[in-house]
Amino acid sequence: MFFEEDTAALTVKEASVVASKVTQTRITTENIHYLIRYGVLKQIRETSGGYVLNQDEVITYFEERLQRLKEGFKNSFSCDLNWRLSFSEYRESETTKHVHRIHPYKGKFIPQLVEYFVDSHIDEFKTESYFRQGDVILDPFCGSGTTLVQCNELGIHALGVDISEFNALISNCKLADIDHSQLHAEALKINTLLESDETSIKARILESELKTLLSEFNKKHFPSPHFRRAVSEGDIKEDSVGHEHALEFCTCFYELCDKYSIDFTVNEDSKRFLDRWFAATIRHELALLRQQIFQIASLPIRNLLSLVLTRTARSVRATKHYDLATLIQPIQRPYYCSKHYKICTPKITLHGWWKRYLEDTARRLVEFKSLRTDTFQECVVGDSKNLDFLNRLSNKQFTKKISEQKFQGIFTSPPYVGLIDYHDQHAYAYEILELPRRDEFEIGSLSNGQRKEAREQYVDEIAEVFKNVKPYLAEDFNVFIVANDRFGLYPKIAEKAGYSLVNEFKRPVLNRAEGIKGKYLESIFHLRGSTCASGS
Repeated sequence: MFFEEDTAALTVKEASVVASKVTQTRITTENIHYLIRYGVLKQIRETSGGYVLNQDEVITYFEERLQRLKEGFKNSFSCDLNWRLSFSEYRESETTKHVHRIHPYKGKFIPQLVEYFVDSHIDEFKTESYFRQGDVILDPFCGSGTTLVQCNELGIHALGVDISEFNALISNCKLADIDHSQLHAEALKINTLLESDETSIKARILESELKTLLSEFNKKHFPSPHFRRAVSEGDIKEDSVGHEHALEFCTCFYELCDKYSIDFTVNEDSKRFLDRWFAATIRHELALLRQQIFQIASLPIRNLLSLVLTRTARSVRATKHYDLATLIQPIQRPYYCSKHYKICTPKITLHGWWKRYLEDTARRLVEFKSLRTDTFQECVVGDSKNLDFLNRLSNKQFTKKISEQKFQGIFTSPPYVGLIDYHDQHAYAYEILELPRRDEFEIGSLSNGQRKEAREQYVDEIAEVFKNVKPYLAEDFNVFIVANDRFGLYPKIAEKAGYSLVNEFKRPVLNRAEGIKGKYLESIFHLRGSTCASGS
């Protein structure tokens, strides 16, 4: 659709700048091209220099989108939200910067949230500075180590505690000072072994041929962007067309598997996670890499490459792309993928993913190395309800510092009541690395549900953690707790633990992990206390 010559016009780049100002978020040229491609922005002219857009339409679209977003949150939660804390101005690459993305973790908060409350700046919402460089912070529910990493970046010491052995591994790998030449040498040995393995070679050849055939098939039956547009406008019945063509492509898939004698099957009846959710070829490759990694003498290198292996394993599970976070049913044949609007196939080899994650991990470690400060951080495995925080650290200097200074405060996000199984989300890792599990010590276990009794138990156990922590806190301390408190439990927890609730910041979460949909709210509870006043 064209518009009058005298109407204010924008190039795609100019439109991205205007849209960014309207929404106070970062709208990229790729975002604008997407809206053009799918007919959302209609008043456009195509010139030799590219698309020209109607300025009024661009502004109106983004103003209305922002208004709908805010109204949607207001209608869903009926409370005042702090949109400053949505951090919507950051791209995903910034909210998953450097080592924060060396392994996926469900339920983690973004590093900008830690920075906002822990750094020394003040603004109209944060009217005082709570911590300073050289302080020591505790995270008694460490998860994947976001608090620890950001404390390092800010020049603050931090101790993390987690009941999960694998969570501690993730956190400590992020913080380890790795010898990169040694890492490269060990990775090269493993790659050489994988490249020469007969089963892996056949799987890669099959994958290459399959990719070529599938590309042509998808171009023919699911042309982009025409197919997506037809689906969005209701001209095509997506499910029936997708299912029909998936069955059609299965013939080619099975013929290739027979040609190379590839066993891609899974064993759905097995009690082992690896048997149920990984093709036989990938199970073979995992065992091969694991054996080689476990022979590495350097513990930091061995742990880091173990983490790369589990990250790789997570990406090659026998599941559909849109079920990656939930694992509904193992997939063993081509299927129509509603995430990508085309036919996709089950994973047959981990080769490409392994090499990609090796390179990505090394790059992220180098990026973080330039930001590191000379401070102490460590995550220990333990139960924060009864842990002696001074007798578990491997670094005696760090132990002495905590003993002398105590913790100036806490920044943490406890497990949610009956929402996430924190061990099962990494079941593959526990089996591959043969790590002990402590499911029975999880607070707010998914298996306990969210009934009244489970919520009461949750309140008691979280309060117990904060009571156990109190003797290790400095005289006047600040505590920040990030939680989706849909049941309103944290004021009661604060009271039971003997802390004063100072403030509750409510933030809209706009970009959830793994593309999870639905409006989501997080609270940041600010608690205060005095160890002198409590008599501790």
